[in-house]
Amino acid sequence: MVFYKDLLLYFDYKIIDESEEHIGASNGTTDFWVIQTAKPHPDRKFHRKAIGINHIAFRVYAKEDVDKFTNEFLKIRKVKPLYNSPKYFPEYREGYYAVFFEDPDRIKIEVVYVPSEKNK
Repeated sequence: MVFYKDLLLYFDYKIIDESEEHIGASNGTTDFWVIQTAKPHPDRKFHRKAIGINHIAFRVYAKEDVDKFTNEFLKIRKVKPLYNSPKYFPEYREGYYAVFFEDPDRIKIEVVYVPSEKNK
C-alpha cells in the first residue's frame, strides 16, 4: 500500500480511508481505491494482457511534469521505466510524451503529457 499511497499523494490525492489491506484516495473528482488481494487468491498473478485492467494513466499539464515525476518519484524509488521512456510516442498522437513503469505487482502505470489543440 505504501507505493500507491506515495503515488497518489504525489498527484495531490487526499487519503480518505486506509488500513493495512486497502487505501482510498480522492482528488475531488476522481476516487482511487486499491485493495489487497483476498486471502484465497494471492497465487493469481496480475497480467495486463488478461481480462481486467491494462494500465493506469495519470495525465499531467506539461512535458516537464513527466520528467519531474521520473526524477522525483521513480528514480528515488529505483523504479525502472519501461520502453526506454520517458520519451515521445508519436505513434499515439503528436506531442504525446510519457513515462511507463510497473507497480510492485507489475500493473503498468503511465504518466503522460498530451498537448491539446490549444497548446500547439
